[in-house]
Amino acid sequence: MPLPLDGHGLARTSIMTQTFSGEHIVFVTGKLAERSLTRVLGELTPCAFTWEIRVLGVAVAALLTTEMIARRIGDLAGVTRVVVPGRCRGDLVPLSAHFGVPFERGPEELKDMPAHFGARQRARDLSRHDCLIFAEIVDAPHLTPDAVVARARRYREDGADVIDVGCIPDTPFPTLADCVRALKADGFRVSVDSLDTEDLITGARAGADYLFSLHEDTLWIADEYPVTPILIGRNPHDIEALSRTVSSFQARGRPFFADAILDPIHHGFTASVLRYQTLRERFPDIAILMGIGNLSELTHADTLGLNTLLMGIASELGVSAVLTTEVSGHCRSVVREIALARRILHAAREDGMPPRHIDDGLLALHDRKPFPWTAEEISDFATGVKDPNYRIQVTADGIHIYNRDGHHVAVDPYDLFPKLGVEEDGGHAFYLGMELARAQIAWQLGKRYEQDEELAWGCVRPRVVTDQIHFAAERSTLAARRARRRKPAVDRE
Repeated sequence: MPLPLDGHGLARTSIMTQTFSGEHIVFVTGKLAERSLTRVLGELTPCAFTWEIRVLGVAVAALLTTEMIARRIGDLAGVTRVVVPGRCRGDLVPLSAHFGVPFERGPEELKDMPAHFGARQRARDLSRHDCLIFAEIVDAPHLTPDAVVARARRYREDGADVIDVGCIPDTPFPTLADCVRALKADGFRVSVDSLDTEDLITGARAGADYLFSLHEDTLWIADEYPVTPILIGRNPHDIEALSRTVSSFQARGRPFFADAILDPIHHGFTASVLRYQTLRERFPDIAILMGIGNLSELTHADTLGLNTLLMGIASELGVSAVLTTEVSGHCRSVVREIALARRILHAAREDGMPPRHIDDGLLALHDRKPFPWTAEEISDFATGVKDPNYRIQVTADGIHIYNRDGHHVAVDPYDLFPKLGVEEDGGHAFYLGMELARAQIAWQLGKRYEQDEELAWGCVRPRVVTDQIHFAAERSTLAARRARRRKPAVDRE
């Protein structure tokens, strides 16, 4: 049936019927995206629903609000679900209540629509994991107790479960007990890491929950204090010595972790991984801890891939805890990386599948599908633009910028500037320069670019959660442009 004219624009409908026994979905969009959305939905194979597209009288889908949709959507008899554009702002709950039909946001990029519907069936539970994170404050002897607590709070926000107070060999640590007590008072579980028995005893007396690292000669400390020890061999590279320590402490019937010591690359890394495998084979049911800082700190490579691989090894071996550090500048997000990786690996292991198509937070430098649109499709978009506002998109062949006056493509933003006509408009030039710089980075790295959005860097630099209720606040460049237009011509001379 025809949809009503409300004085703001006529809602136009196009319908594609697929063979299905029940669900019929209405997709809401703007004029410019109609052809693209029709094409994308037409490529859904197999399609488990019938669908129709309703164009609600605006050119750009992102400008739709829930109030507009309520006025213009028309009759929803026989409709089982309504999908609105991902960038549409407003609360969808009242719409669902008013029409008696579920309303939901689609993906922000049309080309992600197939994945959006596939994800509905494949959603993973990332709330679970079975691996503790011990985050070590390596320079604790040089910090005040307040500074130690402040660092610990950041680690906790990033996902750490236990704060490890590191002791430096041959370095006095007169505030060790104060640091442990301050952390405990702030609700932390605490471990103390030292090979000096006096440090370990001081930490235990102050209330530490865990002690690194006890071996055959120092197990008596765990007998005298109610701590959970992390056990190593007297010679850390000797699996036989570690096995004796584990067997000895097992007889006490108390919890512990065993650590076979992960070594850096070219200093026994492969052999140390095999030690962990041997430890698991000999003791199938014990709790194992793996210290992974030796690899991340001493390898100048992006840590996200390293940590994901290490957490994969830990997942296969049933490692119950990892100890990590953030000393080097390139390790500044390690705790966040591990916190997410352990959840993704847990979900993958539960499914018996490789860790793929679960969550994109472990992708920072590249995206799986960086360029959703082809150059031909963007040229098609550009022909439909009738206003002076610039749109920017990225394809494999470069950066596209277009409005009603032209469509330009380049890989270097400097080549585009002379064609944009913004020499006398500082605010607009600044805005376009910033967006084109983001687009260039996305093109160079193979990342997804979306205009007016920061690039996504996975868990390394978490994005601010987008407010889906309100439109973004006016930024300084747009405010400056509006003020410039309002200013009398005589003042500009």
